[in-house]
Amino acid sequence: MKSITQILTKPNPLIANSLLQNLFSRSHPKHSSSSTSIRSISSSSSAYNYTQLESVPKESVDCVVIGAGVVGIAVARELSLKHGREVLVVESGPTFGTGTSSRNSEVIHAGIYYPFNSLKALFCVRGRKLLYRYCKEHEIPHEQMGKLIVATRSSEIPKLDALLNRGIENGVDGLRLMEGYEAMKLEPELHCVKALLSPASGIIDTHSLMLSLVGEAESHGTTFSYNASVIGGHREGNKIQLHISESSALKSWGASSPLHPELILNPKLVVNSAGLSAPSLARRFCGLDSGVIPTPYYARGCYFTLSNVKTPLFQHLIYPMPEDGGLGVHVTLDLNGQVKFGPDVEWIDCIDDISSFLNLFDYSVCKDRSKRFYPEIRKYYPNLKDGSLEPGYSGIRPKVSGPKQVPADFLVQGEDIHGITGLVNLFGIESPGLTASMAIAEYVAAKLITN
Repeated sequence: MKSITQILTKPNPLIANSLLQNLFSRSHPKHSSSSTSIRSISSSSSAYNYTQLESVPKESVDCVVIGAGVVGIAVARELSLKHGREVLVVESGPTFGTGTSSRNSEVIHAGIYYPFNSLKALFCVRGRKLLYRYCKEHEIPHEQMGKLIVATRSSEIPKLDALLNRGIENGVDGLRLMEGYEAMKLEPELHCVKALLSPASGIIDTHSLMLSLVGEAESHGTTFSYNASVIGGHREGNKIQLHISESSALKSWGASSPLHPELILNPKLVVNSAGLSAPSLARRFCGLDSGVIPTPYYARGCYFTLSNVKTPLFQHLIYPMPEDGGLGVHVTLDLNGQVKFGPDVEWIDCIDDISSFLNLFDYSVCKDRSKRFYPEIRKYYPNLKDGSLEPGYSGIRPKVSGPKQVPADFLVQGEDIHGITGLVNLFGIESPGLTASMAIAEYVAAKLITN
């Protein structure tokens, strides 16, 4: 795990070691003389002042992946392992997977919920197969336990039928509608009038998966640079150049003082896989048409764990009908048998760019929020006792559709959309992003290499 400083001051095949050892020194005289902040020079403005960047050290690299979440890691592995490219992953956090990738249900989805021929459907079905194969070959802890999507009242049965038809359209094998008594025979604690069985669904240890992907990527020439932030960029010719700063500089930055890049990278290929901050970052790429960048929405979801339970209550994942912004407060089991309920949906306001880059979202879980969970869970688990829910953790979904809007598909934007060679932006990579990660990586790599 190397910082940008270590990478740039030690021999490395990715970056020439001719840069000054004091590259990130705050006393760099040319840095301190500039008076224009990165907020202005990185905006999508036609009046771009290149002279402000003349003093900033610059270096050429092959491929840069922004963000070391599970999708970014998978893309880096794909580019280095399958295509022989030299990849630099720039991550603002202290290690990989500190954002959405480590704050989800750890479910391997089958591909039921998503519109036919959407990227979510295609990547989920393909990604699930790749993921199960990878887990078996690399001994990643996982379990294909299956899922029951349940209708708890008769009015929900048409929606269940629609999910069955959609899943079949998407190529999900083994789906079967069950009468309530059949489902409750499988799961005695369950209450439902009808259920859809999805045998292909499962759970996975996401940390073990990411650790394995990182190891493979590194062994094939990928370098991971943590505690380094891409804070913007600019178009030069038909390529994008990236503005880099150490994350510590952002943490200590005062809004009244200018913020400058400490390094400019000139890559051949760039993948913006920054997750929650991907749209905010793209808006700081001067020369990129802001009209193609979607409005970000953020849906926070909390999880609660079930306490004082000695034996597993359920053998399958249990999901209610999907709700606005999510799949409903469902039952998730981890590989140790712990029962988790969540996530709910709480729409939150966007935060400023710098806080977004540093993942300074509020991930606290208020104990009082459990009051909203009890009635939702009791629809399908009526024996839930008062006081048995304990705060677990929370995550935030990086959405590109908001409350009461039709759920948006993944957005994978290449040169055909924004006109910049060698740049792919990944927007709205929410669930089923984990399941789809290896399929997304295939698609992104093919898009970059083919073009």
